[in-house]
Amino acid sequence: MDAPDLKRLADTCVHCGFCLSTCPTYELWGQEMDSPRGRIQLMKLGLEGAELTDSTVNHMDRCLGCMACVTACPSGVRYDVLITAKRAEVEEQHPRTASERWLRRLIFALFPYPRRLRLLRWPLRIAQWLRLDRLATRTLSRRAPRLATMATLAPRAGARPRLPQRIAASGDKRATVGMLTGCVQGEFFPQVNAATARVLAAEGCEVVIPPGQGCCGALSLHTGRRAEATNFAKATIEAFEAAGVDTIVVNAAGCGSAMKEYDELFADDPNWERRARDFVAKVRDVSQYLAELGPRGPRHALNLTVAYHDACHLAHAQRVRAQPRELLRGIPGLDVREIADAEICCGSAGVYNILQPKAASELGDRKAANVLDTNAELLVSANPGCAMQIAAAVTRRGESLPVAHIVEVLDAAIRGDDPAKLLDRG
Repeated sequence: MDAPDLKRLADTCVHCGFCLSTCPTYELWGQEMDSPRGRIQLMKLGLEGAELTDSTVNHMDRCLGCMACVTACPSGVRYDVLITAKRAEVEEQHPRTASERWLRRLIFALFPYPRRLRLLRWPLRIAQWLRLDRLATRTLSRRAPRLATMATLAPRAGARPRLPQRIAASGDKRATVGMLTGCVQGEFFPQVNAATARVLAAEGCEVVIPPGQGCCGALSLHTGRRAEATNFAKATIEAFEAAGVDTIVVNAAGCGSAMKEYDELFADDPNWERRARDFVAKVRDVSQYLAELGPRGPRHALNLTVAYHDACHLAHAQRVRAQPRELLRGIPGLDVREIADAEICCGSAGVYNILQPKAASELGDRKAANVLDTNAELLVSANPGCAMQIAAAVTRRGESLPVAHIVEVLDAAIRGDDPAKLLDRG
């Protein structure tokens, strides 16, 4: 999108202030330039020729990109488009310090690549078994706090079930769906992918897992690495085109948000624009799709109290709020409780909790306190980053609370599992 179009988008902000109470960084610091309307003012100055200063970059970096302001805005300001464009400008034009460059290179050389993440599984599992991860975290917290954050967030590295490329529907086939396996989700939360496939099959879907898929580009896109995101997006589109599916189901909120933005990513590319639009029309979050499809599999009782956490890229970016609650409330015996200040981000926000660990930690602590106030036995989320972030914050408080993806809860209800299995997340 060119400068005049961005200027028109920025001018739609009337500085009414409706966004302020939903902005996590404004809640933390109360600074105008760390609010959506303040950042938009900085963007407008840049579009008018102002220099890209260290201060401006700092305010942009401190934005989580949670998009709570987008849903709160009565004027329909596309802050999502504006911040994505600004971050791309920052990455292209602003020289970062050596330590910043090194950290970002490490993140983007690792997280978007499932095979590289896979190499970490056994060392991580051994370190966790010997409790060396705790020693490493304490050591790193003094010398390299951002790396300490990475170690703290690492989930338990359990067994990794293998999924076939095609899973037959149970009973009469209702649809053929493709499933994104993801990067962090696929390697560190493989049980979520397995549960997703089982639930879809139980609901009458033939599930196809394209072998050529990799990273969808979400982390790169939301961090301003546009060229990198474009390459990942092209590979994702090609993989699912070859699969020939009716619908593309995603079980990670951040990934789904990025994939639903592919049409905007390729808006100026005549060779990919139509393919991207056709792709986007097929993308559904798993809870969104299951609600549209309607239940067919059985729902056995789960006598549990759960708190449902709205992942920002599901609630704000994709506007999917009612469907997860509808699915959970369709399970007999399940008591679903709401979390206070649900619209405020938990601090995960892709890799924000690594790049901005202090702010992310404060937001995580707030979210953990609100979650624990529900007295729920289980926290249910729809995004791997949120699960890791909130679990780490609960642990910092010296408490414990198991976390499950919504499809894991549905899977347990359909299969008639003992609810205690959901509470044993060791």
